[in-house]
Amino acid sequence: MDDIEFVSLFDVPGERIIELMNNDQVGRKLPLLAGGFSAESCRTFLAAKKQLWDEHGFGPWAFLIRNEFAGWGGLQPEQGEADFALVLHPNYWGWGRKIFDKVREQAFNRMNIGSITVLLPPSRQNFNAVVRLGFKDDGQLTIQGEVFMRFRLVRP
Repeated sequence: MDDIEFVSLFDVPGERIIELMNNDQVGRKLPLLAGGFSAESCRTFLAAKKQLWDEHGFGPWAFLIRNEFAGWGGLQPEQGEADFALVLHPNYWGWGRKIFDKVREQAFNRMNIGSITVLLPPSRQNFNAVVRLGFKDDGQLTIQGEVFMRFRLVRP
């Protein structure tokens, strides 16, 4: 049995997404999330993610771990790149590598994407996790006035 399942983000009850996004530990890692995450924020968020799927044919998933909602992420278009996003509830922070391995396999083997990026805020001083996964420093990117460090993993 596979402990990790990717399901449609739109099948997760909104209150579960709101709960995740309002978790203090999660919020500290998301500089674009300011002022809390309301029901209206959730509707706007889901509409934006649906638009990604409609326009690009891919976007973020919800992650179930042992049938429990653990978070969301996967590949999403970001300024012409396939960017890896991962937002997990702190109870599931040890699962990031297994989720990433599944996303990487999907990106390189099924979607035939040449490279994927990951964006981290400079406040995340420890970039070793993405470097261990094979990502290389690829400069900076500014989104909504926030600077992010960009790392790139090229398909082998």
